[in-house]
Amino acid sequence: MAPSQTDIKTSTKQTTLFYLMGCSFFSVLFLFFCVGIYLVSKSSVFVASQSTEGTVFINGTASIGSTDHDFICATLDWWPPDKCDYGTCSWGRASFLNLDLTNPILLNAIKAFSPLKIRMGGTLQDKVIYERQGEPCTTFVKNSSEIFSFSQGCLSMSRWDELNNFFRQAVATVIFGLNALKGRTIAPDGSAVGAWDTSDAESLIRYTVNRGYRIHGWELGNELSGNGVGARVSADQYASDVNILQNLVDNIHTGFKDKPLVLAPGGFFDANWFKEFIDKTPKSLQVVTQHIYNLGPGVDDHLMDKILDPAYLDHVSQTFSSLREILKSSGTQAVAWVGEAGGAYNSGHNQVTNAFVSSFWYLDQLGLSSSYDTKTHCRQTLIGGNYGLLNTTTFVPNPDYYSALLWHRLMGRNALSTSFSGTKKLRAYAHCSKATQGITLLLINLDGNTTVQVSISTENVARNGTWTLQEYQNQRENFARITRGSKVDENIREEYHLTAKDGDLHSQIVLLNGKILAVNSSGAIPPLDPIRVGLSNPITIAPFSIVFAQISNITVPACI
Repeated sequence: MAPSQTDIKTSTKQTTLFYLMGCSFFSVLFLFFCVGIYLVSKSSVFVASQSTEGTVFINGTASIGSTDHDFICATLDWWPPDKCDYGTCSWGRASFLNLDLTNPILLNAIKAFSPLKIRMGGTLQDKVIYERQGEPCTTFVKNSSEIFSFSQGCLSMSRWDELNNFFRQAVATVIFGLNALKGRTIAPDGSAVGAWDTSDAESLIRYTVNRGYRIHGWELGNELSGNGVGARVSADQYASDVNILQNLVDNIHTGFKDKPLVLAPGGFFDANWFKEFIDKTPKSLQVVTQHIYNLGPGVDDHLMDKILDPAYLDHVSQTFSSLREILKSSGTQAVAWVGEAGGAYNSGHNQVTNAFVSSFWYLDQLGLSSSYDTKTHCRQTLIGGNYGLLNTTTFVPNPDYYSALLWHRLMGRNALSTSFSGTKKLRAYAHCSKATQGITLLLINLDGNTTVQVSISTENVARNGTWTLQEYQNQRENFARITRGSKVDENIREEYHLTAKDGDLHSQIVLLNGKILAVNSSGAIPPLDPIRVGLSNPITIAPFSIVFAQISNITVPACI
């Protein structure tokens, strides 16, 4: 029997439907295939992550170290544009001799700290003279036959005026490094021969006072301690020079209520040299400055491996510990500063020491140094080289700038004993909060594959146990108290999550709580706003991320 017209139409519709369904099915398969290929191609940035848990233990009974309220410091250097390392010239016009002081980002970046300590100095400070009336004032000229590979340079008083006016506007606290080799010759073995000629230093200090400029401290010399870099001065001679500088500062500031600090030696730590030097300057030295470049040379291709290795990051703690013990045993009133730290020496490494990955090293060293009673930490540099907080050309902040600013705003003076029970890739530090009551945690996840869920416990050493947060809230006496009548929401904490753009550790763009941080068209620094999270929830630390967590409702004895 022949099919009817209706049967033919029905069959045609079914065939068409099956065809369309088949096409749709294979289209979906093709789409999944394409997505899979895309995800595989992006696997260097986005990786499947696992999750683990751990607990941060905080002993709030007493602080283990204290810092200045303006702990964060950054440096400005002398290097001219033709300063090059490993074939790369990364300084541009970042020397404070030619830096564009009219750039709005520069001004806003410094003012955001209010105040920011700025240490002016570096290798060429020991080849600088300060302009005096009737004498020539020449610029640095590259000369490989000269010590430090440059000729003598000069700071003009007109530029000194410009700098001081700018710093006053920017609300900066200034430390200036003086030439400690003036009048000396360098022997073939690198030792400095002859007496220190103080005439230039005296002329500059008197000019500064007469003009009404405020200098927080005068630092003598740069990297001349121990074996020195290019030249060296014995500890005994250096101590004598510092005593002379102190007398000079005292005489020029006779009748002044506040006098500048005297700092030295601004060099790499050598235990025997530093001990002799400190023992011989019991009353003339207020600050002992050391330089740290614990990642090694900027040319090293394994810098990221070092930064992401917790055992490697721990090595520098021995230096901090040794200097602290020398200061304690000497009877001096001097305190310790890190006068210069850029991670990797010889101008750093592009897309490492000026990229997001650098914040792992930088914030970790801030945490370590503060726990050993370091009062100030000066980052090399504010701008210049491949380790600046600001981009050398555009002045746009690099990720470490925002890391420094968050520390400055959130972390108070007192460091608390902190440990983490869980993965070794999670670094944890805690301080009394700065602008509010309570404590602030810094959590650094060096693992690119693991999300860490962090609980918090406050140690009660008196009973050899711990309190959970709930127990802590219930306990109103002895080791902790919650301030009554506070406007703070007792059930909320504030969190600041820092991540790299697209998860790329080489990125110079950083996200705060998922939003890109960028200056606006007028050069204003963006607001750093937290997210608010319930206290009952653990702190979630994503792979390769950094979190500041401010818990304002708790006050421990160390923070009262």
